[in-house]
Amino acid sequence: MYIEVVLPVLIADTFTYFVPPEMEAQIVSGSMVCVPFGKNKQYSGLVSHIRLIPPENIQSIKPIVAVENTNPVIRRPQLRFWEWISDYYLCSLGEVYKAVLPAGFRLEKSAYNEKKETFVRYSSEYRNPEKLPEAFIKTKRAAKQEQLLLAFVQLIKTKKPASEGISKKELLLKSHSSDLALQGLIKKGILETYEESVSRLEIYDSEVQPLNILNTLQEQAYREIVQSFRIKDVCLLHGVTSSGKTEIYTHLIQEALQLNRQVLYLVPEIALTRQLTERLQKFFGDKLGVYHSGINQNERVEIWNNLLNDSGYQIILGVRSSVFLPFRDLGLIIVDEEHETSYKQQDPAPRYHARNAAIVLATMHGAKVVLGSATPSIESFYNAQRGKYGYVKLEKRFEDTKLPSIIPVDVKELRRKKRMKSIFSPLLIEKMQKTLENGEQILLFQNRRGFAPLIRCKICDWTPKCRFCDISLNYHKKYNQLTCHYCGKTYRIPTECPECGSADLSYRGYGTEKVEEEIQSLFPDIPVERMDSDTTHKKHSVQEILSRFESGETKILVGTQMISKGLDFDKVSLVGIVNADSLMNLPDFRAYERAYQLMSQVAGRAGRRKKQGEVILQTSHPDHPLIQMVLQHNYEGMYEMQMEERSLFRYPPFFRIIEITLKHKNEGLLTEAAVRFASLLRNELHDRVIGPDKPVVSKIKNLYIRRILLKVEITASIPVIREILFEAQKELLEQQSYKYVTVQYDVDPV
Repeated sequence: MYIEVVLPVLIADTFTYFVPPEMEAQIVSGSMVCVPFGKNKQYSGLVSHIRLIPPENIQSIKPIVAVENTNPVIRRPQLRFWEWISDYYLCSLGEVYKAVLPAGFRLEKSAYNEKKETFVRYSSEYRNPEKLPEAFIKTKRAAKQEQLLLAFVQLIKTKKPASEGISKKELLLKSHSSDLALQGLIKKGILETYEESVSRLEIYDSEVQPLNILNTLQEQAYREIVQSFRIKDVCLLHGVTSSGKTEIYTHLIQEALQLNRQVLYLVPEIALTRQLTERLQKFFGDKLGVYHSGINQNERVEIWNNLLNDSGYQIILGVRSSVFLPFRDLGLIIVDEEHETSYKQQDPAPRYHARNAAIVLATMHGAKVVLGSATPSIESFYNAQRGKYGYVKLEKRFEDTKLPSIIPVDVKELRRKKRMKSIFSPLLIEKMQKTLENGEQILLFQNRRGFAPLIRCKICDWTPKCRFCDISLNYHKKYNQLTCHYCGKTYRIPTECPECGSADLSYRGYGTEKVEEEIQSLFPDIPVERMDSDTTHKKHSVQEILSRFESGETKILVGTQMISKGLDFDKVSLVGIVNADSLMNLPDFRAYERAYQLMSQVAGRAGRRKKQGEVILQTSHPDHPLIQMVLQHNYEGMYEMQMEERSLFRYPPFFRIIEITLKHKNEGLLTEAAVRFASLLRNELHDRVIGPDKPVVSKIKNLYIRRILLKVEITASIPVIREILFEAQKELLEQQSYKYVTVQYDVDPV
């Protein structure tokens, strides 16, 4: 027997191995095998195919070392999905395997460890109920032991069967006893301890509730979605913030479950999973599993194994990587906040987009897809407008709450009149004061972390840069250091300019840390918290920050775009967008689309119940067309403006973009290689090839970077493009001098 094996390596897609006769019966497609690789390495590999025809050069094929898992760890449709990801996103199957399969399944990583827990039960002598009085006689003179034994007897009655043990932790907690008392009962031969494997997965044991009744507009939207599914597989639900899209989703989920099909509910941020978990568990109980980057490798393995079981979870709530879970029969995929850029994987490969991948996955399962957003991506709205997707619009908020009133503040004019004393305008300070007096809460949005983006010498304009990356360092006051936001390297703060020796250094710009500090100086007695990647790196930090804000313990929450994504807070009546201009001034064709989405989404956090909220939008350009569209909640106006530009300059949705990144430690050699590669591509793709160019950040982690952009027709065949790219890459890397140039592909970058 010969098998094709996927290995977690960058080269090739599969490797052929021989299966010794004594192992043949254990081999199935999707199982794990241990194989030799290279000179002295061994890897865990995934059996993708069993070969029906023996390969050529049989003599050079190595035998497998062992069968690690006789049961498949992935299902057949998953492998097809991996192959599509590999083909479309221009990477190897090994890169998909390495990124997707929990490390606990792999030999070269730390293996999965079962969770063990100590339990307590009657010793064999006292399992007969008639012996129980004798046990109490033995403890008559030991009050604490007697109390513990009594608690054990009462707890064991609630367990079925009666001989089953009780968790030692639970017993000591509920009996208010010590381990010493337990050891006394063990020594007297009345009780004994033993270890048992337990699940790490949360068990929901409360009673489930019936679904909430939809209001008239939600009911209409629900029926329109169901109707559109009769002729289309994808439907875009365009619902303003707080219109009750989640309620509609719950009814669609219930319909899928009634057909005994599974549901995948995608959200863009781990921060959203906690609020949604609580809402969904009320209706679906332990049918719901949660999968995101905050869970450890052992928990990932347990969720994965749960789904391989035909009676496992029926609903998965998760972030982008959830598309790779081993679903049995998906009936519905919900992509909430479908416009969010965090659905796109950046590094490492595969650089997939979870929304687009979910649509393909649904096709493979014969499932339906709902894309939900108050500010849809231009590509999704375009597909809905031309009839490729169904389209349903919810124009009113739940309970007819008005959309927030957005008030622009011209900070340029305020600075000219010397009325801008801090980073907050007088109007924003006044509104914050009133909001706090009313016992309500405030969100402040600044899409940059740290204290100040840069330090500058006032004499010669020198700014400190990272030694390993071509980027200015950010000042973080809390840690009293400069940090590179690309490689994470930290530096001491200079006391003088190394160029001219001047000690006159100033801080320019501001991030969330500076906003938080200014708030604390304005309102010293008000509890303030910050939510950005600096404050949320610990496992439960996101949930803890949000819990304190939700409970009202925190009155003001300062944050980056993390706070814009679908969070629902009852008492937030004021939102401050501290610097709207920084969102628009980016060298990216999507800058205006993203700026509109971010401002609209963060504004939507204000006044989410019966009271209309307020948004103070600080800008130096209040008359800018995009700012005006945000003020008027005019999504269609933004869409039309962007479509005109994109059609003119050959951008999505009219053209597909493939970004090619080349890296090397020698800048001169890299420049030559990039020019050569672009030339090879132009032979086949002509004016579709743009560049090579030097990106804004042209060195990261000591590697220089060059970019080549491909703009290909939306109808172009990706397999044909793949062949052209890989042939050109092969020809380039065959030249000895370019052998160590790294080439990466990003299809549909965001």
